[in-house]
Parts: sequence; structure tokens; C-alpha cells
Amino acid sequence: MSKSTYTPANDRYTNSVGYQYCGKSGLKLPLISLGLWHNFGDVDDADEALKMIQFAFDHGITHFDLANNYGSPYGSAEKNFGKILKDNFSSYRDEMLISTKAGHDMWPGPYGDWGSRKYLISSLNQSLRRLQLEYVDIFYSHRYDPNTPLEETMGALSDMVKHGKALYAGISKYPEDKAREAYRILRENGTPCLINQDRYNIFTRQIENSVLPLAEENGVGFIAFSPLAQGMLSDKYLQGIPENSRAAHSYGFLQKSQLTPEVIEKISKLNDIAAHRGQSLAQMALAWCLHKPQVNSVIVGTSSVKQLQDNIDALKNVTFTNDELWRIGELGA
Repeated sequence: MSKSTYTPANDRYTNSVGYQYCGKSGLKLPLISLGLWHNFGDVDDADEALKMIQFAFDHGITHFDLANNYGSPYGSAEKNFGKILKDNFSSYRDEMLISTKAGHDMWPGPYGDWGSRKYLISSLNQSLRRLQLEYVDIFYSHRYDPNTPLEETMGALSDMVKHGKALYAGISKYPEDKAREAYRILRENGTPCLINQDRYNIFTRQIENSVLPLAEENGVGFIAFSPLAQGMLSDKYLQGIPENSRAAHSYGFLQKSQLTPEVIEKISKLNDIAAHRGQSLAQMALAWCLHKPQVNSVIVGTSSVKQLQDNIDALKNVTFTNDELWRIGELGA
């Protein structure tokens, strides 16, 4: 990838995706954030990855969501994003929100997984080297570790903020009772939790009565991942399972067994509602995530600029009638 002559669009903020305050903080998140879990590793198309980052920024998407083990091999998404930043965005770092996480498997041995102080701090130092940055904006504990005291895990997050290696602390996928405790510890440490990241979509709504109200009560922002339920909430599976789709593979989070005839029928009915709204099913599913005021941003994972544009176009219609919300709710139950 040669050094770029990229110049961002002049109207990237006047014609942006829009922004919302993250919880009770003074930090604004774009309504759509770009996730780099897939499509930014060494095995992926580097030119398309660069184009997606540039296109996102040109449309006011300022938040780029990573984790230590994103990309294949682990760490390659951070490394490749770091190179893109250095070659294209070195003058625009202060206009970007870059987040990373640690908590899942990253390297061999007893210190490369879960939530110990040793792992979190070592991981963030590695992430900063790969990203070629002095700090990230948000550093997350990627999952709750039942074998490490929360004081230790949260203490590591707090110290990374106090040492200037992260500006804010966040948690991801924490059970409600552990999230409550994490919020308390971080607040007492003088580094209040900025944000909670969890799975949320039409088919996955358990957090509505637990995680979301708890975040709001504590002034913590919320960002949703997997808004399309690994592609189920799109037109991809209406006619069966395409050969190269995620569900066609034996590995991964979406399995063929999940796409039962009953689920396909629900997807078809949701697709009809979307069509009446003038949207694709994927666009309606993204817009639906934002109907809850506690949801400050939605992370999308895209494989092409065209797909990213389609996702941005979801914001053209984010209002729902009570009847639409009821019907979608019934089909998502």
C-alpha cells in the first residue's frame, strides 16, 4: 500500500451520519461506527480496507472499533489500521475515536487471555505498538472474567487511563450484576465507565430490561454490535443459504442450524415491513437499533464501500410507528 494523497471530504461534518452524546459524558459518537472485526486482516483485500476507512471518514464516521485479536492472524487488523492511519490520517488523529479491547484469547500461555492486570496492560501496550499510536480513545475489558477479582480488572483499566494510554474505559458483554459492580469500582477509581458494548438486534433483545436501563441509570453510554445478527437480518438468506455466506461454513458464530424454516419465515415478514418503509431489511435492522434512546451508536462490519454506503443510507429513515415497532417486536421474539 503506497503512501496516500488522500484528502478528506470538506463536508464530512455538515453532511455526516450525525452524532449523539455517549451517556452522560461530553464525548459524541457517530450514529454509525465502523467495526474492524472482519475484512481488515492480512487475509483480506487491503485496497478495499483502505477505501472503506476513507469513505467512512468522508461521511463523518469518526469511530473505529478494534480489539487485540481482530483480523487473521490475530493483531493484523490493528497492524493494518495503524498503517492506514500513518499513511493517510496522521494529520487527523484528533478527529478520530479509536477503541480497542482485551479479554479474549490473544497469545499462548497463562497470560494471554481473560482479565488479569498482567494481560490487559501487556495487551494494550502491544495494541499501541501495532496501531503506531501513543494512546487509544477507549480501552475495553472485552468480557467478564469470573476468575479474576473485578477490582483487579477495573484497576488495570483505570491505571491505563491515568497513565494516558487510554482516554476512557469501557466494558463489553458483562452480566448485569457485574456491570453494576464495574461501574461502581471505576467511578470510585476516578475513571468512570464511558461505555458498554454488547450484542443488540431485533433477534437479541435480552439487554433491554437489564443492561440498557443499568447503563442509563449510571450515565454510561451504550454501543451495539451485531445489529444484523451475523447477516440473518438481511436479504441474504431469504432464498436459502448461499454457498459463500457465513452460515455455509462450519466455523463462525452463525450456524446453519439457526436458520430454521420458522426463522426464515420471520426474516421474510421483517423484509416485507422494511420494503413498506422503503428500506432493505439490513437498513431497517440498523435503524431499529437506534430507536432506543440509550443506544448511542451501532457498529457495522462491512466488506465493501457499497455495503458501507447501504448502511449509511439506513439513517434516512430512523423513525418507526408504534405499529411497526409492535410488529417487529413480535417477529423478533
